[in-house]
Amino acid sequence: MGIIIKPSDLQFRYPRKKETRERPKLKGKPDPNPFDRDDLYEVIPMFEAVMNALETIDGQVLHRMEEVLNEDVPLFVTSREEVFDCLLGTMEGILGACRRQAG
Repeated sequence: MGIIIKPSDLQFRYPRKKETRERPKLKGKPDPNPFDRDDLYEVIPMFEAVMNALETIDGQVLHRMEEVLNEDVPLFVTSREEVFDCLLGTMEGILGACRRQAG
């Protein structure tokens, strides 16, 4: 079983788009469907998937990933799998740099 993120775990607030709440969300790759970075019901499954891939439950990692999504992921990165790959690659780089500095 993987990590479960609640809205209260997030540092930013995201709109709850109730009209899309029941639509299928990211289940893994491949997933060429568009990703809505302004929908809580899209953001949480994405963060859960990346945190699971990183094998971490650290809240600081989650908050840094939120910053990456909101500040660093270019708007032309639009599909779920592109956003997943971008977040995962960026977070692996950040965590790798932190581990190297600590070691």
